[in-house]
Amino acid sequence: MKNSVVRFNNASNVEFIKALRTNVNQYFVNNNISKYGNLNMALKTSFMILLYFTPLIVLLSGTVESIGINYLLWFLMSLGMSGIGLSVMHDANHGAYSKNKHINSAMGFIVNFLGAYHINWKIQHNVLHHSFTNIDGFDEDIDVPVMRFSPNQEHKRAFKFQAFYAPLFYGLLTIFWVIGKDVDQLIRYNKRKLLKSQKKTFARALTEIVIYKTLYIILTLVLPILVLNIPTIHVVFGFLLMHFICGLILALIFQAAHVLEETDFYEPDSKGSVDNNWAIHQLRTTANFANGGRVFSWLIGGLNFQIEHHLFPHVCHVHYNTISKIVESTAKTYNIPYHKHKTFIGALKSHFSLLNRLGKNEIFPKPSAL
Repeated sequence: MKNSVVRFNNASNVEFIKALRTNVNQYFVNNNISKYGNLNMALKTSFMILLYFTPLIVLLSGTVESIGINYLLWFLMSLGMSGIGLSVMHDANHGAYSKNKHINSAMGFIVNFLGAYHINWKIQHNVLHHSFTNIDGFDEDIDVPVMRFSPNQEHKRAFKFQAFYAPLFYGLLTIFWVIGKDVDQLIRYNKRKLLKSQKKTFARALTEIVIYKTLYIILTLVLPILVLNIPTIHVVFGFLLMHFICGLILALIFQAAHVLEETDFYEPDSKGSVDNNWAIHQLRTTANFANGGRVFSWLIGGLNFQIEHHLFPHVCHVHYNTISKIVESTAKTYNIPYHKHKTFIGALKSHFSLLNRLGKNEIFPKPSAL
């Protein structure tokens, strides 16, 4: 890390920020609508939780004797796992699921049933990614040793082929969370005193990680191996298949919103300063995709409206489609860029094109201030 802090130029374009917040807040006031979840959110939560836990219960019942059914159940769990991550715990850990903080805590805790630690997730995502999007040395979402996600990062010869091997590493995302990432993060976060923001000590957090992960491995791997009357290797492969599919889905959804040819990447100056204010920074580093796909948006927790999510992370995603029109109109009024792709495929094409260019070490112009 080159600087200990990042300072945004919040004195710049103050009128835009005020207008944006006023326009969006007025929508909720005028329509007497809560910014939190609604019946749609409750139904989605039930669907995603059942999609994950029902196949798991069937596996734990010991009644599965078909290898094909075994893999089908693990595949369904991968979709449920992705759905919970994208549509349920994500909003909850942002405090956007419900106005009741206890409900948010309960729904956010579900990520521990997926093999991750909720405290580290909050620090990496809420504190680092949302605050310092696409800023090298601060945003851990672009800090991956085997990949080059920013033109500000060091180039290595191996990165030349990263556009081709990226899907493999994306698929390993959640299994790495289970076996090593949380402990590595905990050590780093403790050194940077970030655990204090979550009211955790290192010892307490480490104890929770060990307990939660042990229980997770017993529940999702050890018990199925013990009760299923099929070769152990197929249970292990099913478990790994679940994680690979989930990791691939999660990575592609988030990468298609930030690591694109049209988004900007920043490096603070010697004083830790970034030219734009925080809101404009989010618009410069984030993009939407497939905003017309209602079913697709429902399944991925509205994260195809990533701009709205970054600007209003405490608003539940069920409202993103509507407020996106307000955000885009306000940005257009103040001549602020609003990046979006018509399709998810278009966003992925931009993502992999950028990976290829970064791998070849092309020269990228420095982003200008607005």
